[in-house]
Amino acid sequence: MKRLVPFLALIAVVATGAHAADTKPAKADSKTGAKPAAATPAVTDSLGLLERAVAKDSTKFDNLYKLGIMYLDREKNAEAAQVFSKANQVKPKNVKVLVNLGVALDNLSRADDAQAYYRQAIAIAPNDSLASCRLATSLYAQGKFSDSMTLLRDLIAKQPRSHCAYFTMGVAFADAGLYRDAIRMWKKVVELAPASAEAQSAKESIDVLERFLSGQ
Repeated sequence: MKRLVPFLALIAVVATGAHAADTKPAKADSKTGAKPAAATPAVTDSLGLLERAVAKDSTKFDNLYKLGIMYLDREKNAEAAQVFSKANQVKPKNVKVLVNLGVALDNLSRADDAQAYYRQAIAIAPNDSLASCRLATSLYAQGKFSDSMTLLRDLIAKQPRSHCAYFTMGVAFADAGLYRDAIRMWKKVVELAPASAEAQSAKESIDVLERFLSGQ
């Protein structure tokens, strides 16, 4: 079978914690239906305010966590790792902090360090599917395909509604050229969590693969 462009980059879409849900879309005006203009200056100012607040008092967990999320969203991974590390000192064993710290480190090509934090999160919350999905993603990106797939299969066996597990397994199948299996996994994502970021990416990827397969 002719190979399509590798789908490994889609792994980054997997949810990494609360940061994907921390921002809400702008609401349309109830009379005109128009959406307000993008508030880039306000967002920038929010970042600056948080940075100043943390610089003044780095012991407040909520500020540290929110700043770390903002850094991640802006791909400032070194800054995010530093802030999440501080948050982890202030409130140890917080699963969301551990997972997001792992994400920042993964983005900095520090996979072994990232995996250590994912495993800490799993040890604290064995049923946290996001931590397991991120660990599987990191292992896969390292070329540890068997370990990654075993982890995903075990996760699906324990939590059959874990949409991030199906999404990540779909990425692995697509990357291996097993496109029909990838489509099957991604359709499961859409079924289980239709409003999720993974579902949106899955829909787009399904469309690409179905058009590719129909053209063969």
